Formats: sequence, C-alpha cells, structure tokens
Amino acid sequence: MPTAALAVAMGLSLAACQRDDAATSDTAAAPADAASQSADQSPGAATDLEQLAERIVTQSAAVRDGDVVVITGRPHDAELMENIAVHAARVGAQPMILYSSDRLAKRLFFDVPAEYDSRPDELGMQMAGMADVFISLGNVTSESLFEGADPERLAARGKAGAGVGQEMMKNNVRRVEIGNNLYPTAWRAERFAMDMDALSKMFWDGVNLDYSTLQTRGEEVKAALAGGDEVHVTHPNGTDLRFRIGGRPVLVSDGVISADDMKQGGAAVSVYLPAGEVYTTPVAGSAEGKIVDTGTWFRGKPVEGLTLTVEGGKVTAMSGSGPGYADMQAAYDAVDDERKNLFAFFDLGINPNIALPADSKAGNWVQAGTVTLGTGANDWAGGDNTVPFGSTIYLPGSTVTLDGKTIVENGTLKL
Repeated sequence: MPTAALAVAMGLSLAACQRDDAATSDTAAAPADAASQSADQSPGAATDLEQLAERIVTQSAAVRDGDVVVITGRPHDAELMENIAVHAARVGAQPMILYSSDRLAKRLFFDVPAEYDSRPDELGMQMAGMADVFISLGNVTSESLFEGADPERLAARGKAGAGVGQEMMKNNVRRVEIGNNLYPTAWRAERFAMDMDALSKMFWDGVNLDYSTLQTRGEEVKAALAGGDEVHVTHPNGTDLRFRIGGRPVLVSDGVISADDMKQGGAAVSVYLPAGEVYTTPVAGSAEGKIVDTGTWFRGKPVEGLTLTVEGGKVTAMSGSGPGYADMQAAYDAVDDERKNLFAFFDLGINPNIALPADSKAGNWVQAGTVTLGTGANDWAGGDNTVPFGSTIYLPGSTVTLDGKTIVENGTLKL
C-alpha cells in the first residue's frame, strides 16, 4: 500500500530543478503580514482542488504505478498538496510532502552559519536520484524574504545547490511547477493592475483547464520555430536583438508531460502551470543587439531602464537605475562564472486565456504573443548553460520576425 511521508524542506536547493526568475524579475515588497496567510485565505479556495489535483497527477505529471512523487509547498496550499498526494497514491505511486514556509526559508538562510553555504547538498542529490516526479507549488507569499542578504552568501548557496537540478534533469525526473510567476499574492495583483479576486480566478482557471487545445497550438508554433533560423525582436522601449535558432531544439510547456516528452527526457519533461509557452535557445555566439526592460523589480525594489548590450552572444555592458539596481548589480557581481553573461533563451507565450490589463506594470511568460528573453542558465529550455544565475526580461508588445516573416506584431501572435 502506498504511503505518504511528511518531511521538512531543508533549504533552497530543492527548487534548483526549476527555472529561476529571481535575477531581474518580480519574483523576489509584500505586505508585512503576507507570510502569515492561513489556509482559509488560500487563493486556491475558490477552485475545485480535487479535480485540479487529479489533472496534475494524471495529465501534467503522468504519474504511474510505482513512482516516487515528491510534492513541495507552503501551509496555505496544504489541501491541494494533500489532494495531489492522495491522487498519486490512487494510481499506485508513493507520495512524499515536503513542507516549507516563508519563515522557514528565511531562517534557514539567516540563522544558519555562512560556513555551511558551500557544502554540497547531499540530501538533495539523494532525492534527485530517488524521485520520479517532483511537483512544486511556487507559492512564496513575500518578495522580501532575502532583503539584506549577503550576495556572496547567496551566490555560494546557489552554486552548492545547482547540482540537484542537473541531477534531476539527467535522471529524467518529471517536474511540474505550479505558479509560473502568476501565483496570486497582493503585491503581484497590484503590479498586474488587478484585484486579488480577478488574479486568483485567472490563475486557477489557467491551471485547471483542458490542455488538449493548448497542445495543438503549441505544436503549431513549435513547428514554425523549428523550421526557421534568424529571429529579430524589436520593442518600442528600444529593444533590438537578432539571433539564430536554426537546428536548436524547440520545447513546449503545454500542461502535459506526454509519452513523446518522456522519450525525449531532460528539459522536455518539465511543465509550468499555468501553461502555454514555446521556447528555444540561440545558436552560440549569434546574438547581437540590445535588450531593454523599461520596468522590473529585484527582491521587491524597482529597477528602471535596465539595458543589456549583447555582442557575439554575450552581455558586454549592463546599465540601469532605481532602488533595486545596486542590489541586482551586487548579486550579478557575486557570481564568479562568465556563463552568466551568455544570451540564453527566447520564449513565446501562446495561452489566450491568460490576459493581463494594458496598464499592468509587470509581464508574464504565458500570455499569447508575449516575448520573454533571458541570459544565464538555459538548461531548462534545452540548452547546456547550468550557471546558477539568470536574468528574465518580459517584453509584451514586441514585434518578432522569423527569417523576415512577422510572427508577432505589437504583441499579437500571427502564427
């Protein structure tokens, strides 16, 4: 009989299997009481958590008899985590729930001596070799957990834990991340120019949908990108970047880990919910131009006019301003790996059901026609850069040509 175990997440390394938005996007100031949100206040309370759990287990993660399924999250989503565990056990899997909280994550950094920062994560590596499926809820409620943290320490932690994600990918661990920079929080609703009820409904409706239509759309867009080479991205904010993708693998996050995905393995067995992305990595050294992010945040502090100059496929200059820029620069400088400078990925949103207001102050991956560019780590997108650092720049409203043909025009997908 399958059993469900309860454990405590021992730090940050178990999140290493997911892509990291934290370098330049709004994933890292929240209301002071955000971390005390109770289960009764969970943004998921209005959705059918039983149906959602079943879909995550049977469709998204393709859980099978005998699988070891690791589920991570925070107290305010306890009901959903428990439901996922039950549905996993119902198909013969063995579920384990890893509990964490904003308070615990913060204390495991600030209240633990720096002498342990560089110690390899042996427990995480053992779990990466044991698990068949890793389901995580990206439900951190506060951006400012690591406000005031020593960037050198954070870089050391990232480097020490990076092997966990790499081991999971090598072992073809199926990974489902629920959040995708859309998880409902008060600070995120404010940035999206939405109230919490509207954001919560959009998010949970986006997670709990029938993915068949999205799968078909993803294959159409994938085929178009796979058949092209030169990409040219422009934006009214001054972004003007050219790069090549000919011969590079093209992946789709359509909400389902299919049999074909499992045959391919590696980055292909990851999905991010709400789903709806097609992404690829550039031909090495091909990127030339400029990427501009007119407004972003770093650990809750605004960064204005972030501009990256790209030459020969790597960032050769970076500038910006605002209260968060100095902290972002310090985090960047603390990473002693030149791969942090490499242009990393091109991501195209394809989900028509996720729509942010025109006056939104933040972007997202999945809205149809949204372009996302990034530097640094790209193994999640089928690349080979595993540096534990990256920048993510959302560019809604972009125009994109592929071999001279317009595929996105002012944020509208033309494929």
